[in-house]
Amino acid sequence: MTTLLSGTENGVLTLRLNRPERANAFNAELIGELQDAFARTAQDSQTRVIVLTGAGRAFSAGQDIGEMQGGAAISYRAHLEKTYNPLILQIRKIEKPVIAALNGPCAGAAFGVALACDLRLASDETKLVVGFGGIALVPDSAVSLLLPALIGLGRAQYYFMTNEAIMPQQALEWGLVNKVFSSEKFMPETNSFAAKLAAGPVGAFGLAKQAFNKAVLPNLEEALRVEADLQEIAGRRDEHKEGVSAFMEKRKPKFQ
Repeated sequence: MTTLLSGTENGVLTLRLNRPERANAFNAELIGELQDAFARTAQDSQTRVIVLTGAGRAFSAGQDIGEMQGGAAISYRAHLEKTYNPLILQIRKIEKPVIAALNGPCAGAAFGVALACDLRLASDETKLVVGFGGIALVPDSAVSLLLPALIGLGRAQYYFMTNEAIMPQQALEWGLVNKVFSSEKFMPETNSFAAKLAAGPVGAFGLAKQAFNKAVLPNLEEALRVEADLQEIAGRRDEHKEGVSAFMEKRKPKFQ
């Protein structure tokens, strides 16, 4: 079964994360399929807007921690350099609007992917969770840059340290999401919104995206490198091992 479903209608490409049994957690196959899809779409003049959403009740739980724990020791720096960092850059550089359609909970690395998108539409059943801190890691996938840029440093640090969920209406008030729809009407409303964008001056949207990147995110690549370096350090510490063990054993971690 493919981990990524796709379909195009009226110039709108919908990419649907398809691991519902794992809350659409990212594994190597899914990340690879996403990277390939963005690479193809960048060259496809018929696709004018991209919608990224999840199958089932979740957008994505983030990285599949179980996959990271099997086999030899993993370099988190190397993992990020191969997976999320290139994907984040693809999303920011593609000269087409990318919409994160947050149909349900979104956490961790998936939060970073959503933040990298140009617009975020949320279901009223969405919960946004920074994650990472629960297993003693630092925010990666550009979360350390994009989240403070959208809601401020103090709020970003608070939600990282507490791991509390940001609810849809709060996210809307802060500009973290652009619209909130009821779960019953979520995809029809999202499709209608995307179709309106696709009928617009997408070429100008792409040029404006370059301008926004230069003005607001000139240090994106450097931020991704810093995150990868710090994650390599965090991933080798005992508190991370305890955090992962507690997560896998479904118990509260005992950090010392």
